[in-house]
Amino acid sequence: MRITRKQRMELTRFAEYMVGGGVWFWSGYILIVLLDNHIGLFWANFIGNIVGLSLNFLISRYWVFRTKRQTKLGVATTRYIVYTALNAFGLNYLILLSLRSIGIQPEFGQFIASAFFTVWNYVWYKTWVFKGRERLRKTKHHA
Repeated sequence: MRITRKQRMELTRFAEYMVGGGVWFWSGYILIVLLDNHIGLFWANFIGNIVGLSLNFLISRYWVFRTKRQTKLGVATTRYIVYTALNAFGLNYLILLSLRSIGIQPEFGQFIASAFFTVWNYVWYKTWVFKGRERLRKTKHHA
């Protein structure tokens, strides 16, 4: 089976996405684990994700999902904040809290949550958060 140019480009983009996700995960993970016993899970999750997300946004916007007709920075930032507030803070917190209730601590639960978010975020980043602006289509006027 031969890989097409488009498939190769998508595989490269996914590899770049994994680098950005790794930066987010490891910076957030380290802070969550270090801070959990000192300030509680909610604030540890909040601080860890703020740091990781900030780094991930920069990597995603300017490297992974760059396009020739990028969405305006304000639009991409707003989309990223809305998406992230619902997912990284809300859903991640609920996943960690649920896992803790069955005996899985955040040190391990974060790995489980990140497996889910790896695919979930890629789809949403590509199709909505960092989607480039549509090209104007030329129409033919018939006389």
